[in-house]
Amino acid sequence: MAEAEPTALQFAGFTLDPGARTLVDAAGREVPLRRSEYELLRAFLAAPGCALSRDHLLDAVAGRHAEPFDRSIDVLVGRLRRKIESEASEPRLIVTVPGVGYRFAARPQPVSAGNPAAPVAEPTPSPAPPASPERRQLTVAHCGLSGPALLAARRDPEDLHRLLAAFHERAKSTITEAGGTVDWPPGDGLVAYFGYPQADEHQAERAVRAVLGLIETASRIDTGPLGRLQVRVGVASGLAVVGGEPGASGQPTALGEAAHLAAGLASRAEPDVVLIAADTRRLVGELFELRPCGSVGMEAAGEPVEAWRVVAEAGLESRFEALRGAASSPLVGREEELALLMRRWAQAKGGNGRVVLVSGEPGIGKSRLTRALRDAIAEEPHVELRLFGSPHHQDSALYPHIAQLGRAAGFARDDTDETKLAKLDAVLAQSDATDEAVALIAELLSIQTDQRERIQQISPQARRERTLAALLAQLPGLVTRKPVLLIYDDLHWIDPTSRELLDRIIERLERLPVLLLATFRPEFQPPWAGQANVTSLALTRLDRRDTTAMIAGIAGAKGLAAGVAQEIAEHTDGVPLFIEEVTKAAIESGLQAAETLSARPLPKFAVPATLHASLIARLDRLGP
Repeated sequence: MAEAEPTALQFAGFTLDPGARTLVDAAGREVPLRRSEYELLRAFLAAPGCALSRDHLLDAVAGRHAEPFDRSIDVLVGRLRRKIESEASEPRLIVTVPGVGYRFAARPQPVSAGNPAAPVAEPTPSPAPPASPERRQLTVAHCGLSGPALLAARRDPEDLHRLLAAFHERAKSTITEAGGTVDWPPGDGLVAYFGYPQADEHQAERAVRAVLGLIETASRIDTGPLGRLQVRVGVASGLAVVGGEPGASGQPTALGEAAHLAAGLASRAEPDVVLIAADTRRLVGELFELRPCGSVGMEAAGEPVEAWRVVAEAGLESRFEALRGAASSPLVGREEELALLMRRWAQAKGGNGRVVLVSGEPGIGKSRLTRALRDAIAEEPHVELRLFGSPHHQDSALYPHIAQLGRAAGFARDDTDETKLAKLDAVLAQSDATDEAVALIAELLSIQTDQRERIQQISPQARRERTLAALLAQLPGLVTRKPVLLIYDDLHWIDPTSRELLDRIIERLERLPVLLLATFRPEFQPPWAGQANVTSLALTRLDRRDTTAMIAGIAGAKGLAAGVAQEIAEHTDGVPLFIEEVTKAAIESGLQAAETLSARPLPKFAVPATLHASLIARLDRLGP
């Protein structure tokens, strides 16, 4: 009797073949899945439409010994979303169920794995026609292999093949998880494109993070006696033409100055060093610790270019300040909103805890309004706590709180566990934390303590509850000394566990001298709106009068020609970030003095590089 063929499952254009353990998309391309991602997808497909708890999913993926804060399930859900969702930030397949876990919304259909009408393993679709070339703002990373392992492997073709295969597998996973597209030109390296086919306002930052991770990944590849594998990296940003004939990997290639610069910088970089060009430097701001390299000579008779070496992530407190700088643009058209915040602060100081939810589109001025409140009460006695959602840590449980504690404690990269524990203890002493609370929070921050064995004997669920309680207990401890301003920026990027903790904070603070100021984009739907102590504040675009006033404030004493200011106002549509960037670009291009325009027509404004990716990302989200 013939053995039954394994049943494949089709959903949303994908086909999962359990026999081959492969996932194929609608175009017949295999979607690379790690073992844990595959097991997670199997768990979802086994119970479509059901709300599955994190504990259930952890059991399915890692067994019953998973840690309560190992972040594995939220991390895996985020990775899987990026691979199967058309828009990971607005998931349609893996839906979050608040307070429970996740639900798989699609209904899989069984098909025969051997059915030629529904190929699932090694499909051979007709090749798609080359994509039409299009201009895109890209960040390009060129990565070339080096090091003793590569030199040794070149002596034996089999060794070289094994080494490159291992590197390709890990590099593809690292780059695609960061939102990049990989091409494999002839030779030993790779080229990664960020910003195509889906534009991303954070593409330069994602590129730099990805290549830092790639260097670490390459160093961990088991090369046996060959020695260590190293990577030289160059990163550049700019306009490129993407499309036409695909590259060696089947992906569209990009032509333009950014690709040329990235390749040139990679050729000049030392092993395990990332060099970035000036445009990328402007886009990442102060998010990374950088060291200027001066002018770097380019091969093939290219002109020398300014370059910076990336040392590490900077660990700054605020993304807004890291990207926009410490200097404030004028606060225009927000007088009523600031007055409302001041009234809520006065009420909170009197012991009536208040929550203000500030919503608005990117660039509308949420962070600038927050800074204005901080400046206004800077001389008043109070405690300020700042937490930030991160687009790169949406799957990391309690990341905003972990990062805030690390900043408050002043952790340094070379601190020992003993030093970190002493710093953490000093911070938590301000809120009268118990010994167990210190031990639980130290465990959350991956700090080894003499209480570790005792803490790990607590059941995962009980440990999770006690850790949340320990974090929540900081507020009542702090307010015994001074009123608290608790700022929570970018709620649209927070992880589910932080969202749960925020629910508890809002429940607790009604009778505490605390003002919670939370900012988020319109796609986030806060469940607290309508509560008695909660105020919702939606920021709108500036009118023409306020736009003109903001342009004048940025331009300064010399001002701009009236025609230039009018052009800026018409093109920026009342969005403060656009007004600021386009005005600065006009000043930098020499349009500040009115007399310079008397004998020539007004120029057409180019979109500043700092805005280009953000604008294209908006268009991509709108679709064709």
